[in-house]
Amino acid sequence: MSGKAGGWVEAFLEMMAVERAAAANTLRAYKKDLEDARGFLGGKNDDLDTADAGTIEAYFQDLGARGLSPATAARRRSAVRQFYRFALGEGWRTDDPSRRVVAPKAGRPLPKVLSRAEIDALLAAASDKDGAQGLRLSCIIELLYASGLRISELLALPLSALARDPAFLMVKGKGGKERLAPLNDAARAAVKAYLEGRLQFLPKGQKDSPWLFPSRGKGGRLTARRVSQLLEDAAIAGGVDREKVSPHVLRHAFATHLLEGGADLRVIQTLLGHADIGTTQIYTHVAGEHLAEVVRTKHPLGKKG
Repeated sequence: MSGKAGGWVEAFLEMMAVERAAAANTLRAYKKDLEDARGFLGGKNDDLDTADAGTIEAYFQDLGARGLSPATAARRRSAVRQFYRFALGEGWRTDDPSRRVVAPKAGRPLPKVLSRAEIDALLAAASDKDGAQGLRLSCIIELLYASGLRISELLALPLSALARDPAFLMVKGKGGKERLAPLNDAARAAVKAYLEGRLQFLPKGQKDSPWLFPSRGKGGRLTARRVSQLLEDAAIAGGVDREKVSPHVLRHAFATHLLEGGADLRVIQTLLGHADIGTTQIYTHVAGEHLAEVVRTKHPLGKKG
């Protein structure tokens, strides 16, 4: 593979970090996607700095032939396109070999959503757990569902963010962007109860931790994998399909139930921290049956019908 292309990739990733404030996970994903493209091109004695439109088209077709998920294939195509736009803007190439390649259109899968009854079942299962373990799990579920937090945002919360029983959290989301996330009474009560037993989760010999959710594990705080395991256990105990339950599904439930309750889509976009309203619009499909019923029962013409 070409050393020149490797240098271009490093410069592209640096630009994404500095100019676009891309998060570490985003940069790792871009790097992995571009390495995948370079691996394919290397098999044809080519690389990103010399590939033509025909070779890039062959790579895009290969993504589909490999049986990758539509989301993964689309992300890798997007990484290549953005890389070439950057190279063109820098004057390193005089053409963009990805520009005229038409990628297959793939529908975005609808997110899984839990019903209100299933949320209640998870909370009941959490409260049935003994002592501090149950209080912590109840707090996690309440915070994810009440505020629509990403799991990474939840686990990055410092203790100081909730020490004074706030009505809102200041959350740092993707790209370092900050937003306010609301806390309802149930979530605040769950946090208060959890804080009374929080010290039981501190690493041995440690008097306190800056994290809201400390852990005796290597990293010193709770991991996303462990939270997923705890939620799966609660799903099994509560009679909820464990395939439907994950931290991100609780975020989906937050957005969908807000929409069903009449919240404005722009408000939901702000609460979720979506940069693009198009990302938020998927919830109109998830809640479509409920919205159709609202039109039938609340619209003047619907009532006449």
